[in-house]
Amino acid sequence: MQVQVILKNKTILICCIFQLANEKGVTLIGPATVGGIKPGCFKIGNTGGMMDNILSLKLYRPGSVAYVSRSGGMSNELNNIISQNADGVYEGIAIGGDKYPGSTFVDHLLRYEMDDRVKMMVMLGELGGVEEYKVVEALKEKRLTKPLVAWCIGTCADYVTFEIQFGHAGASANAKAETATAKNLALKEAGAHVPNSFDDLGDEIAKVSNC
Repeated sequence: MQVQVILKNKTILICCIFQLANEKGVTLIGPATVGGIKPGCFKIGNTGGMMDNILSLKLYRPGSVAYVSRSGGMSNELNNIISQNADGVYEGIAIGGDKYPGSTFVDHLLRYEMDDRVKMMVMLGELGGVEEYKVVEALKEKRLTKPLVAWCIGTCADYVTFEIQFGHAGASANAKAETATAKNLALKEAGAHVPNSFDDLGDEIAKVSNC
């Protein structure tokens, strides 16, 4: 009974925070996020790692690639991949791995779409949930027109024959449409640049960046 009360009160609190943020025009990132980074301006939380990593990846000055990721650890990997295959990161946000994040992929991609300093965008989604399909719709409706490289991690789950929870609270596919494979296909059909695997993500970013 006590657990149910705690969960109910937490849900009410989260809903109140989301509503207040909308009323104030504030963008929330998280919960369960390492933060974000805007090279040359600021960083939030642990994004980017230690100073030696920030220097080696040139995260002290802006590039023209903006990304959004669910995973904080993978956002740091994106910093590395983008620095090696394009002119660097303009802004990067990890929205967090919970089922109900304070902001979504499409929220940040639409911000990047409106910023002339962003030349291309990268999205790293994952299996579970349907937030990536909002990006699919935005692509189809031409609300997102800048080049978008996208990949949803978790395709290995196709080979698991029983239900399993992968890492994040939201990383569990309860329907075929929630699988990483289905999302990658939908994104590609909508016009995103989708590599054949995560291993090819850097090459895809380089190809789009050089166009």
